[in-house]
Amino acid sequence: MEPLLLPFRWIYRGLVWFANSPRTLITSYLLMIVVAGVIYGQVEQRSAADAVWWAVVTASTVGYGDISPTTWAGRALAALLISTMVLLVIPLITAHFASRLIVDDDAFEHVEQEELKNDVRRMRALLEELAARQGIALPELPPPPAPPDHATLVRQRLRGRRNRR
Repeated sequence: MEPLLLPFRWIYRGLVWFANSPRTLITSYLLMIVVAGVIYGQVEQRSAADAVWWAVVTASTVGYGDISPTTWAGRALAALLISTMVLLVIPLITAHFASRLIVDDDAFEHVEQEELKNDVRRMRALLEELAARQGIALPELPPPPAPPDHATLVRQRLRGRRNRR
């Protein structure tokens, strides 16, 4: 089963890399416009300016109707361009900018979390040393709780939604 999932992992990692780089997103958008414009210009016998205009209007799904494909190859290109933009590029751009807006400024960064863990370890060591000097037995620390499984998380979320109503 693992080898079958490997290509999907590669695709997922590629999409994550692609989506996390604004430069890559914008470059790919512009590259798609130029490539689609050049191909459209060749297939439909249009000028470069008209072809790029068509690509921008089609990719943005505005569709003014002033320029439209007349050949099947042009229509197939339009369908591919629209599908790619609507299903992949525009959602990735939107998600990237939305993730930049939804940032918890109060959230601990990884470095801060590690510092806190180290502080707790040092305090525990000092407490154990002090308890040993005083002859006090410290209780054993309980093991950390296991992370909840998927079903438990879903139940907790559903319970939280019901309680909000």
